[in-house]
Amino acid sequence: MGRPLLSSLRHHPATVVAIALLVGAGPLGCGVTGPAPDRHGDDAVARTAGETKPADPGPTRLVLRLGERRLYVMDDDPGTPTESFPIAIGKEGWETPPGRYHVEEMIEHPDFLKIDWNAVPMRVIGRIPPGPTNPLGERWIGFAHGEDWTIGIHGTPNPELLGRAVSHGCIRMRNADVIRVYERVQLGTPVTVEP
Repeated sequence: MGRPLLSSLRHHPATVVAIALLVGAGPLGCGVTGPAPDRHGDDAVARTAGETKPADPGPTRLVLRLGERRLYVMDDDPGTPTESFPIAIGKEGWETPPGRYHVEEMIEHPDFLKIDWNAVPMRVIGRIPPGPTNPLGERWIGFAHGEDWTIGIHGTPNPELLGRAVSHGCIRMRNADVIRVYERVQLGTPVTVEP
């Protein structure tokens, strides 16, 4: 079902499709992505047959506390965050999955593809280019994926929804905040999602 869409996305590597799919044991996901372009030179993630090889993650790590609805940026001292930000998380039925992950993909000014959920759920019916109305905001930081789905941290044109459970599994942030986080992480940065 999802393979034709994924195949077509391989021709548009910077495209992020914000959709949610039921995968495996339960609902997960905010998007489907094609491979990210090499925006980080030698630190880029190597994708071979669907596998990722993270770069050296450095001292920074991200901790997402779903119950607090906050993202913490941690550096050398594991107990003291250097910054924290309000976030929106996955809504009921599309909960953000707790676990240990790492940054797999980083895209500036991502595209958003609209999907036809009523007739053919994998059919793309429109595109929202980067800009003030793009649902993914100014940055995309992908950190978990499976077949036909990806979950990430991204901006939003609707900051009034922060602090709520409203997404399809992704973490939404103010655009200015996600840009700050984007500048602090790199491919391979650890991401821990706590209940």
